[in-house]
Amino acid sequence: MPVNSSSGRWPPIRSWRLQRMSSPLRTGSSSLHETPGCQDTKGDRIPMRYSVIMAGGSGTRLWPMSRQDRPKQLLELFDGQSMLGLAAARIDGVIPTGNQFICGSSRCKEQVLKAIPSASEDRFLGEPMAMDTLNAVGLSAAVLSRQDPDAVFCMLSADQLIKPVDEFTRRIRDGFALVEEDPNRIVTFSITPTHPSTGYGYIKVGEPVPGHEAAYEAASFKEKPDMVTAELYLAEGTYGWNSGIFIFHAGTVMNALARLQPDTAEGLQKIAAAWSSQYRQDVLDEVYPTLHRTSVDFGLIEPAIEDEHLRVCVLPMDVEWVDMGSWHSFIQMMASDEQGNRTSSESVFLDSTGISVISEDPSHLVAVLGCHDLVVVRTPDVTLICDAGSSEQVKELARRVPARFQ
Repeated sequence: MPVNSSSGRWPPIRSWRLQRMSSPLRTGSSSLHETPGCQDTKGDRIPMRYSVIMAGGSGTRLWPMSRQDRPKQLLELFDGQSMLGLAAARIDGVIPTGNQFICGSSRCKEQVLKAIPSASEDRFLGEPMAMDTLNAVGLSAAVLSRQDPDAVFCMLSADQLIKPVDEFTRRIRDGFALVEEDPNRIVTFSITPTHPSTGYGYIKVGEPVPGHEAAYEAASFKEKPDMVTAELYLAEGTYGWNSGIFIFHAGTVMNALARLQPDTAEGLQKIAAAWSSQYRQDVLDEVYPTLHRTSVDFGLIEPAIEDEHLRVCVLPMDVEWVDMGSWHSFIQMMASDEQGNRTSSESVFLDSTGISVISEDPSHLVAVLGCHDLVVVRTPDVTLICDAGSSEQVKELARRVPARFQ
């Protein structure tokens, strides 16, 4: 019998409804967290809390919906909300609006500012080109430390879905407390693995951190292991997925980069020195593309575990976590029928199993006969059909299509 789904709404919407939370940092006009360099009644400086959402990826693994001029984090796939919008709302429960920054492509600045009403041009850290996550972290640290020597910031990704938000905000506050107590700490958040994966970094928990609930020293870090190793990590039970969420003291990041990535640190200092001047864009355009391109995991976190000046701490986060890095990740959130077929639009399946249909036009009928384990993505000008097990290779396919479709 055919299965007919006429729903024009995205199946994962209901389980990922936006949860807004009021921020305790906003209560009262004299909050200690409203201006840099605050002091408590004893005259001690109180660290400022900031957030930076990384929104610079092109998201070609979600091609053809995601394009160069329409990155995946701006696609409104979740009850009319984008992933960037959900990330901004999530951190809104922890950080006051004036301390929330976004780091992303200069090319998409206007789209970002339009999509996020609370965003502003002075809190947008524009990258002339994508240079991987270490440089996004470094640029954020350089600018924040220049503006506020006491800055402590949470770096998070725009392409993740996390619930419940209450648990997320609780653990983020715990992370800030760890770094504020010892600025030489770097805090990362781990997710309990549900299966062996070669697409995530793994972090092993070590000894507990005294005085902090469920906080641990990081014993080791392994970025994207092979499948055999990933299976061993899962069986051992002491490894978690690295969530890609970090909390740093901005000055500590700059000092660490000076030791671990000296050329990058020097370039970032030049950018920071020009940030408040008329030469900002000229210096940024000239220097940023020359920085060493690498991930924050390889360039900072992995060597930091062995660095005598730093302490990497792990906070396990008991949440449902989806890293939207591929169509495979996306379809896992879609409701399926008894044959494992999923759809976001008008679809009919006959003698077909494991078919996932994602369409920008919910009224366009997609009919599938005698097919198995396929992903079908339809946009007005491109239709993608791929084996469900090959969705990680969509990025390579996108490179091969004519430029007007990229």
